[in-house]
Amino acid sequence: MATQEEHGSSAKDTALLWLAVLVLGGSMFAYYWFEPQYSDLVRVLGMLAGAAVAVFIGLQSATGKTAWSYIQGSRTELRRVVWPGRQETIQTTLMVIVVVMILAVFIWALDVMLAWGVQMLTGR
Repeated sequence: MATQEEHGSSAKDTALLWLAVLVLGGSMFAYYWFEPQYSDLVRVLGMLAGAAVAVFIGLQSATGKTAWSYIQGSRTELRRVVWPGRQETIQTTLMVIVVVMILAVFIWALDVMLAWGVQMLTGR
């Protein structure tokens, strides 16, 4: 019995997601279809409204609810982050620049040595 309920819920979720995709696709189609009749502003507002309706429909499914809870959890985690201060950011940036320059010089020197080796082997 549980599998039938899960299957029914799964079919409902699939139908909701397909409906959301169709609404979004329809709003994009309408954007181009009504190009000669309406200004860009009206068409963009219509497409944004269609996208909002599609998101609302998508959020009614289990997948949409899971995605929404993930977004809320991400926002919570983002509030817990301890952001570096100005001094730490400057020091880290300078360290990255120095390491990149050292690696660039190393790769350039390696390239010069390999080019010299190839010249010696080929006699050019």
